[in-house]
Amino acid sequence: MRLRNFLIVTKDIDRAVNFYRDLSSLQVLVDYDGNVIMSDGLVLQAEEYWKKFLAKDIVSHSNSCELYFEEPEIEAFVEKLESYYPDVEYVNRLMSHEWGQKVVRFYDPDGNLIEVGTPF
Repeated sequence: MRLRNFLIVTKDIDRAVNFYRDLSSLQVLVDYDGNVIMSDGLVLQAEEYWKKFLAKDIVSHSNSCELYFEEPEIEAFVEKLESYYPDVEYVNRLMSHEWGQKVVRFYDPDGNLIEVGTPF
């Protein structure tokens, strides 16, 4: 068995695609109308489809997992994030761990937790 993708749920596919394209190098590979496969294994799925599959409510801001990205120029990334998305909801603003890695944590527009850190 091999991990191929990871999927997150979104209320608005176009908004989510723009968010991830704006802030990273992810590109749309396939758009199946409500199910978008992006580069690096990210899949965005419209909430209404996911609810049909699961027959359960979606829990935003569940804090049970996070998407982790690395960015060597993290200060520039934070400036870009705040420029494009001034109302971003932070878990923690840019900080340094005791081992020297800089990280920032925030939510995407659908409440999915994201961490961006410097490579270590």
